[in-house]
Amino acid sequence: MLGQLSLRARLVLGVIVLSALGLALADVATYAALRSFLLDRVDSSLDQSEHVFNGPGAQLTGPGPPDVFVQIRSRDGTRVLATRPIETFGNQSAPSPPALPAHISASATAAGGRDHPHYFTVPAESGGGQYRVRASVEPGASQMLVVATSLHDVNDTLDRLLRIELLVTAVVLGSVALLGLWVVRIGLRPLRDIEVTAGAIASGDLSRRVERADERTEVGRLGLALNAMLEQIESAFRAREASEQRMRRFVADASHELRTPLAAVRAYAELFERGAERRPDDLARAMSGITRESERMSVLVEDLLLLARLDEGRPLHRRPVRLDEVVADAVDTAHAVDPERPISLATEPVTVLGDHDRLRQIVDNVLANTRAHTPPGTPVHIGVGREDGTAVIEIADEGPGMFAEELERVFERFYRADGSRSRASGGVGLGLSIVAAVAEAHGGSVEARSDTESGAAFRIVLPLAADEPDRA
Repeated sequence: MLGQLSLRARLVLGVIVLSALGLALADVATYAALRSFLLDRVDSSLDQSEHVFNGPGAQLTGPGPPDVFVQIRSRDGTRVLATRPIETFGNQSAPSPPALPAHISASATAAGGRDHPHYFTVPAESGGGQYRVRASVEPGASQMLVVATSLHDVNDTLDRLLRIELLVTAVVLGSVALLGLWVVRIGLRPLRDIEVTAGAIASGDLSRRVERADERTEVGRLGLALNAMLEQIESAFRAREASEQRMRRFVADASHELRTPLAAVRAYAELFERGAERRPDDLARAMSGITRESERMSVLVEDLLLLARLDEGRPLHRRPVRLDEVVADAVDTAHAVDPERPISLATEPVTVLGDHDRLRQIVDNVLANTRAHTPPGTPVHIGVGREDGTAVIEIADEGPGMFAEELERVFERFYRADGSRSRASGGVGLGLSIVAAVAEAHGGSVEARSDTESGAAFRIVLPLAADEPDRA
């Protein structure tokens, strides 16, 4: 049942129940204490009334207090010798006498020569009132003296106290309920904000955050933790969206790039079917074209597979590699491919932990990009060294450089800075993307900087091998 109530209702109900229990205990304790005090006063008044009797016949020595009744019983407490009310009730009618039992307990008898009075409460014979009774035997006396007085004033006082306690309890509980509801509502307001925020996020608004999150309160700290979690969720969601968009663009671009060589292969095959096998020149042209386009597709597919493996986080084959030697081999190959281009090289011995073939590939790709986007004979400057505990490769040219928009997208897949280049030139826009992916797979990074006056420069940063000293 309680599980179906809201948290606010359960908190308020708990406060009311605890307050009711506390007030009930206080009321009972107050009522019991006052009742005991008033009965003690009545017993004291009965003790004083008892002293108006003396002598064997228990005769009155003077007028007694009103509403006091007296009985004279035998010592065993059973046989009534005489019964008389104490004198005078004024002009009022005499009250109903107490309904005394036919036998009074023997504890009212004297023991050891000392007075041991016995006190108890009995109802009135009619009218519904109560009497307080004192029964005692004086030392050496043969009779029991029973004195009783009405508890009308005591009961009236206790009834009034009970009504006041009930009224005060009801007022306090009502006030506690209203105050508790107000305090709980204020205390749970951040939870309401969290609920509204969660609903907005569930509707697709990932930018919503919990407002007024105060770290000094538990709910406020919950709001701050939720905001931090929402930041991570939004970042992860945006990253996934960006990844999906890149994947869709990647698949579309790959399909587009593969369509051209496939169309060329199909065209050469149709040429062969139309009789090229009977014409040596056309046959050689068809076979050469099929071979060229097949090699181009093979390179593209291998690049795509490499990027896919790197995207999946597959580990590379790592071993100590002399980075300066890898760069020197790449420069020798570049000289062989483009003998007219001056390339300067400045290196120092640097060892990194990585895949030799992939490290060579990123250097070859940067040099190939330089050849493709700079005029023939443009000088290239290459440096290999250490910096801040890392290995650094700098490759800079003195070409026309890149614009800011090209610089921002230079590492995107299938992006070509020169839109006028034809696919027949061999480039598909994956070379620098592979450079960035391989560098990141080695725990490093790559950046490009350029202006239209000093050319373009690529900086590749890789971690040094564990046993390689930092001499920077």
